[in-house]
Amino acid sequence: MRVAVIGGGVVGVCTAYYLAEAGHEVAVIERYGNVAQEASFGNLDLMGPASPRPWAMPGTPSKILSMLFRPESPVAFSSRFEPAMWGWIRRWVGECKLPRLKLNQLRMRRLSNYSKELMEQLAHSHSLDFQQRSGVLMMFRTARELQLAQPSIELLGELGTRHELLDPEAARLMEPALSAQTSFHSALYVPDDEAGNCPLFVRQMKTLAQNLGVEFHFNNEVQAIRPEIGGVSFQVDGRSIDVDAVVVAAGSDSSRLLKPIGVNLPLYPVKVYSASTAIQEFELAPQLAVYDDTYRVALTRLGKRIRIAGCAELGSSSVDLHQKAINTLVKVGDDWFPNAANYRTASFWCGPTGMLPEGVPLLGATRYANVFVNAGHGSGAWAMAAGSGKLLADMISGRRTDIDTDGLTLARYGDRAR
Repeated sequence: MRVAVIGGGVVGVCTAYYLAEAGHEVAVIERYGNVAQEASFGNLDLMGPASPRPWAMPGTPSKILSMLFRPESPVAFSSRFEPAMWGWIRRWVGECKLPRLKLNQLRMRRLSNYSKELMEQLAHSHSLDFQQRSGVLMMFRTARELQLAQPSIELLGELGTRHELLDPEAARLMEPALSAQTSFHSALYVPDDEAGNCPLFVRQMKTLAQNLGVEFHFNNEVQAIRPEIGGVSFQVDGRSIDVDAVVVAAGSDSSRLLKPIGVNLPLYPVKVYSASTAIQEFELAPQLAVYDDTYRVALTRLGKRIRIAGCAELGSSSVDLHQKAINTLVKVGDDWFPNAANYRTASFWCGPTGMLPEGVPLLGATRYANVFVNAGHGSGAWAMAAGSGKLLADMISGRRTDIDTDGLTLARYGDRAR
């Protein structure tokens, strides 16, 4: 079939690659001048079964409230309070219950495990090098934070994921560059999770997709989608283009495209942040990726740079940087590896990502048989992108999927998605 993929982020490019591998004629429509220019440019650089964790967890709402007026916090709020934001927050709070966490994390884990297998196949088959490093340390500053993370840790054991809970002395033996001045309760070591350069990976996947015949159309923004009998048309800068099927993988913009055709998703654009700075003292720079559970921020070493990503801002669609988010990224860098780099002079970035209250992405057919969605991955998109793309390609091709898609499709919302 002729299939158009709207969105040139990591999810859209992976989807296009697997569609072309299945034999379809594929075109990617991207509003920016290259791939990985929005959320994929600044999302977490972590991938693997343990890395993607839903924001909706027991204790998180109270933690955010307690940090609301501090100079650093995992969440920042703009001065603009809109009804859509509060509606999304209400649904998110409803997901912050232990039974919902276990269900949502099982679904994410199933998809991220599958993605890890596919990523390993891609890296091996095509000799991909995107500055990947194995091993992630998840830092718990207090005993309370470890207690709240316990259900997620138990799930690792149930699913056979290798992990080890370390006291501070053992954690510093594992990562000698950790600051001796920052106290913490414990750390979880996950040896098989990885970190790497997501934008670099997306550019390499773009080349692989082009080798399979995928066409990329940049600086083209889709205004509307119109499902028709036997196909679908969409408007791009005043032009109408007809294809057999369309995949909406436009991140935070997906709900805008789907809502006019009656597909209503609880997808909210959350602004995420990242910072990149040159390493000044290499012996004091991290060898492992570090995830700060308090601030929901990941710190990774990418070649000669350190990259810090995380923090979320709600209620803003501008590209202005929120000072609280900058403070948070700088604090994480200073706390764990203070002499490795100057984090205050880092290059800071922010951009929107589409988040669903439960944190589990949506993929598959909509109410229209030729309009598909692959969105809602949030800041952990890279850890689930390959699996999402392959699953959707198999669905469109009428093939049996490699893993169970229960809970990953729009069926989980029932009539609410209509």
